[in-house]
Amino acid sequence: MKFGYLTTALIPQVAAIERECMDEPWSENMLASELNDASSRVIVGVDGDRVICYGGFRRSADEADILNVAVVKDLRGKGIGKQLFERLIDEAKMCGVKKLTLEVEEQNAPAIALYSRFGFEKVGVRKRYYKNRFDALIMRLELEEGLDSKTV
Repeated sequence: MKFGYLTTALIPQVAAIERECMDEPWSENMLASELNDASSRVIVGVDGDRVICYGGFRRSADEADILNVAVVKDLRGKGIGKQLFERLIDEAKMCGVKKLTLEVEEQNAPAIALYSRFGFEKVGVRKRYYKNRFDALIMRLELEEGLDSKTV
């Protein structure tokens, strides 16, 4: 797998993963708008010609919010999410980000476990955030303390 940035040509594949993995998927137009936003970074993992994972963040000053992150269903549990998150954190550091924040459905135990392994800590809850039914945990990582992603 090789990592790179989202391009116009890859948007249809990323949108297909969105539809496969997300309850409220982003459209191709929404993904395309990220290409024109200087504060946004979207990383894709490609195996051959196939996008197998993606994730991104949008920054403001020295903070960033993690956007959608997903691995195709047939390749989950193989460490791809960990590799993607390492790349996202490295990219955020290169952009001068000191704090990363994300929301995750409180019932998504695999994602919460992954984020916790990287040092994200629960800092709040958004009630009925997902489909107006499920709460979201707000998790934050302080990058200025120096995360060594190779120890995760």
